[in-house]
Amino acid sequence: MEDKRLSHGEWSFMDIIWNHEPVGSGRLVELCREQLGWAKSTTYTRLRILTQKGYAENTASTVRSLISREEAQARESSQVVKEAFKGSLPSFLTSFLEGRAITEKEAAELKRLIDFYKEG
Repeated sequence: MEDKRLSHGEWSFMDIIWNHEPVGSGRLVELCREQLGWAKSTTYTRLRILTQKGYAENTASTVRSLISREEAQARESSQVVKEAFKGSLPSFLTSFLEGRAITEKEAAELKRLIDFYKEG
């Protein structure tokens, strides 16, 4: 099974696509050279990989994302919880919040989200 997770470089590349889409492939090469220091060949290689992973498309020299930033973040965080915390969201939150105080506003937002996603 092909790995659909994004590497650090792929996240940076997708950020450029999300911030500029639809973007011509020539302009994308320029942006990647300016922001990531990539050569043209690196940009096209990474684009091919992201196309194979289902994150982007290059049609008629125009590049677009096939997945929103939010969906990519949700996929990634879900995979981390599954792999590193054996699927336990409370374990993930405990680890994430360890030694960190949260504001009343953050606590209220977390409670709202829990209530929204609660089963039943």
